[in-house]
Amino acid sequence: PPQQPPMYNIPDFTSPVYNPVPAKKKGSGWKIFWGIVITLSLLANAVMFLGIIGMVAMGSMIPTSVSSPSIEDNLQEKVIIGGNRNQKIAVINILGVINNESSAWFQTQMKRCSKDPQVKGLIVRINSPGGMVSSSDQIHYAISKFKDKYPNKPVLCFMQGVAASGGYYSAVACDEIMAEPTVITGSIGVIMNFMVIEELLEEKLGINPVTIKSGPRKDWPSMFNEATDEQKAYLNEKIITPSYERFVELIVEGREGVLTESQIRKLADGSIYSATEAESNGLIDDIGYMDDAVAHIRKKAGVGNAQVVEYQQVFSVWNMLGAEAKAKSEFNLETELLEKIAAPRILYLWDGRE
Repeated sequence: PPQQPPMYNIPDFTSPVYNPVPAKKKGSGWKIFWGIVITLSLLANAVMFLGIIGMVAMGSMIPTSVSSPSIEDNLQEKVIIGGNRNQKIAVINILGVINNESSAWFQTQMKRCSKDPQVKGLIVRINSPGGMVSSSDQIHYAISKFKDKYPNKPVLCFMQGVAASGGYYSAVACDEIMAEPTVITGSIGVIMNFMVIEELLEEKLGINPVTIKSGPRKDWPSMFNEATDEQKAYLNEKIITPSYERFVELIVEGREGVLTESQIRKLADGSIYSATEAESNGLIDDIGYMDDAVAHIRKKAGVGNAQVVEYQQVFSVWNMLGAEAKAKSEFNLETELLEKIAAPRILYLWDGRE
């Protein structure tokens, strides 16, 4: 019999039950993903562009004849202990190593405090090992100036943690000094340090520095040469001794009626003291905690329920526009680093490593 042709299952396209599944397009998921990413990116750029336009518009609305607001105008009060809103005790902090920045911040708060007639007393809270001689002296001067201008507003120093060297230098400007039981204070004296890299340059790197100077003492001290006995005596006479004598002089002034100059000089050998030792030696007046300091200053000021406040800097458009960022430019950072490495440092500082 003749061979039958093979049978094929041919779909019936006219049948109502025929429902072919469409083939998936390759890569369609990635297209959707990248579409979302690009859309979000465009939206973000649009928001940033509108923000920049808004900032420029805000800047253009400020009259050119008006200078940017002073830093003390951008401070806000933070209530740390509640009380009568019409009477205040201000707390101004000295925290960490005392340098140009911390001195400027302290003085800014003092200016704000001085402008507020509701401030009836001041607590200077110190937790610092000291720092730069000039910056410590600026803080001492700011406190003294406040006392001279407002003799009826008591000023209490409250020590926490460490209040040594430049920290104590600042403290003696206050009317009284109170410290927590665990405080370390004292370290009355001056320290000067600088690096000598002569051996590193010459023996390790093969670099021979050349110095051309107008006089034999022009480069004393030098980071390129070991200091001789003559150089050390010269620096001690010109820098260390005058700074030390001023430290002692201000303690004599601040602790008048408590310590004599001879007693102070015995204590001013760089030694550190516990709170108990400092009290027994007359370096501080009392030992207590913050609550005790507040109660004491309220009593001295005659304002038993005064609010206790401290100051904080608030965000401003000037900060956002980079007015402060300019002060921290790359050039300034490089010169600051160079100064720290190369320049001798004269400090009222207790360095616990030594």
